[in-house]
Amino acid sequence: MIPVAQALAHVFDLVAPLGTEVVPLAQAAGRTLARPATASRNQPPFPASAMDGYALNGVEADPEAQFKVVGESAAGHGFDGRVGPGQCVRIFTGAPVPEGATRVIIQEDVDRQGDLITLGRDLSPGPHVRPAGDDFADGALFPAPKVLTATDLALLAAMNVPEVTVTRKPVVALIATGDELVMPGEVPGPDQIIASNSFGLKAMIDAAGGQARILPIARDTSDSLRAAFELALDADLIVTIGGASVGDHDLVGPVAAEMGMEQSFYKVAMRPGKPLMAGKLSGVPMIGLPGNPVSSMVCGEVFLVPALRVMLGHPAEPAPRRRATLTAPLAPNGPREHYMRAVRDGDGIAALERQDSALLSVLSTANALIVRPVSDGPRSVGEVVDYLML
Repeated sequence: MIPVAQALAHVFDLVAPLGTEVVPLAQAAGRTLARPATASRNQPPFPASAMDGYALNGVEADPEAQFKVVGESAAGHGFDGRVGPGQCVRIFTGAPVPEGATRVIIQEDVDRQGDLITLGRDLSPGPHVRPAGDDFADGALFPAPKVLTATDLALLAAMNVPEVTVTRKPVVALIATGDELVMPGEVPGPDQIIASNSFGLKAMIDAAGGQARILPIARDTSDSLRAAFELALDADLIVTIGGASVGDHDLVGPVAAEMGMEQSFYKVAMRPGKPLMAGKLSGVPMIGLPGNPVSSMVCGEVFLVPALRVMLGHPAEPAPRRRATLTAPLAPNGPREHYMRAVRDGDGIAALERQDSALLSVLSTANALIVRPVSDGPRSVGEVVDYLML
């Protein structure tokens, strides 16, 4: 067995950033920007009013001063002229501040009679003018790599960027293995269970920016598993589920070896998830996950998602850890790094009572994984521990 950090380093060595494609901005949500985008205009493109009111030369804005209204400036319809001495322009939020005006007097500070306004005694300090380029300037760069969010897309649209260069989505072939498995909706035999891992992992992969492809279940024969591998060789990453241990029916390792797999490692000092393997099959990176549902999902968080991020052009980094205070004690940990299903509530965190790697109901209840180092001693209430968010 090798430590988790060493296994993750091996996984990182197997993968590399993929190629890029150009997509319209409307299709870029959740994609990873591969190249910086550049603004092609200032925002705002002109000095703009931040309030509804009257635009005038600020040096003339004395309490109770009077001005003649000579026009109007609205969003999309600016005043075509210059504001001279003793003059003002009715202006609305977002509208261009006309030439000759340097300040907007908010309408609450003005008394208007016909085309004449009188300023109040106590004026809002202003100037209530947004300078040209106050948000960003022409030529400003939007950095990459970055997973594009809703607010990012709004900014890119304002920068007049109609399309972006993103990393191609990694295609991940998911192969569940075992005679005991049937797909959801099928009628299982007396000795069979439902194949659940594929659907949890697909959701995880898709959320991380990949594109998961669930292949037919590979049965416990060399021919069935070999056929599944053949179907997966056009993917960017192959992920097997189950069959990676050392039982008589665990055929993933032997069949992959027969097909020329270059194995990087087998078995990791972690729980849940010890029977984990990785390597390359016909040049395609491959990760063999354990079959126990919780083991499979935890290994997905620890190894699969960071690998996908590398393929999308992000740095090779482990899943980010956070810290929280224990609200319930923990017993000593053993010789493997332990990822304990836990509930984070406010500033506190507590491990769930049942940690069996077959219990999906417990994993569904959890929103965090407490990370216990190898041979970690007992922990008391109030101590701080590391955890991963789920």
